[in-house]
Amino acid sequence: MVASTHHLVTHDGLDLHVTTYGREDADVAVVLAHCWTADEEDWHYQVHDLLAAYGDRLRIVTWDHRGHGRSQAAPERACTIENLAVDMGDIIDTFAPHGRLVLAGHSIGGMTMTALPQVRPELVDRVAGLLFVSTSAGELDTVTLGLPEVGPLLRARIPAVLALRARLYSRANRRRTPSIERQVVNRFLFGTPLRLRDAGLVVDQIINCPPATMSGFYRDFMTHERASVLKAYDGVPTRVLVGTRDLLTPPHHGRRLAASIDGARFLTVPGAGHMLPLERDELVSAQLMELVEEAAATTSPAPQAPLTA
Repeated sequence: MVASTHHLVTHDGLDLHVTTYGREDADVAVVLAHCWTADEEDWHYQVHDLLAAYGDRLRIVTWDHRGHGRSQAAPERACTIENLAVDMGDIIDTFAPHGRLVLAGHSIGGMTMTALPQVRPELVDRVAGLLFVSTSAGELDTVTLGLPEVGPLLRARIPAVLALRARLYSRANRRRTPSIERQVVNRFLFGTPLRLRDAGLVVDQIINCPPATMSGFYRDFMTHERASVLKAYDGVPTRVLVGTRDLLTPPHHGRRLAASIDGARFLTVPGAGHMLPLERDELVSAQLMELVEEAAATTSPAPQAPLTA
């Protein structure tokens, strides 16, 4: 199926790159929000799997967050989770205005979902499925990266170093010598096994990020706390996935998030790191498709065949 690309201007005047698949009037729309310093390719395995299973009977929406990928660079003060949630609401209004919603968020994308009930509470009634992947509802200022003694210092230093490199060197230069980016990706983002093609994608995504994206969102992470907001999702079919080797949003963050939503299912993934949509693509796709099927079953009071039939 051919993807359709679009542009959307945010409430504060930034241009966002958006991609859609399938019919706008589909009964179910899947909205996929990506990881910090990544872009919509974060979900490329899941988009492929959803298209193979459902074709144009499912609406799929991906986009590059403000300050990421092909979207416009954002000033540091505008790099906030609240603004990402406003953007998500506007994207849903424009590109998925009909049907039930299945929302999936990886890392900062999941944090965006935690903020959506605050900024767009009326959209919650349309949400029929939630997939939180390697993410957190708060307390990110306690993360140690698995290094209790030096972790808090290192946690702040890594985005600062990456931002400094982005200010001092061109993207072409950093692509020629991505030693720092590669070390960060291999050491802190992935578990085992590590597929080189996936690591290479993430290295390139980081290199493509403006420095304000790294420093601005990191600053906002340190005050992110939305566990109490999640009660708005009580009763919505919810999955929370986290790798046992996730150093950025460790398992207890996923457990806390799941405990904040009545009925949420919590699943740990042995050996996986922070990049679950890439590292365990088949598992993430399977969980997403389960939610799609549940959402399809709620679109009509009458019994209906599975969307895959």
